[in-house]
Amino acid sequence: MGSEEPGDCDEVIERLYVYLDGELTEERRVEIRRHLDDCGPCLKAFDFEFELRRVIAQKCRDRVPDSLLARVRAALAEEERSAGGGA
Repeated sequence: MGSEEPGDCDEVIERLYVYLDGELTEERRVEIRRHLDDCGPCLKAFDFEFELRRVIAQKCRDRVPDSLLARVRAALAEEERSAGGGA
């Protein structure tokens, strides 16, 4: 397939990220979706990337424990005091 039709595996894999980001035209999305429907290896790559993004997004929503936040703030304050006192 030519560069206008993302039908071969290399091209589809190369475009997975922009596909997942929703940055393609509807026509391109449909072409890639059709390829994924017919190509097990590409679908497997898509599923992996989709799940990886889901896990990362989930972990980014996790709240930092208050005790860790307090330790980081204390360490930063100590660093600031040390830097200010040595000037």
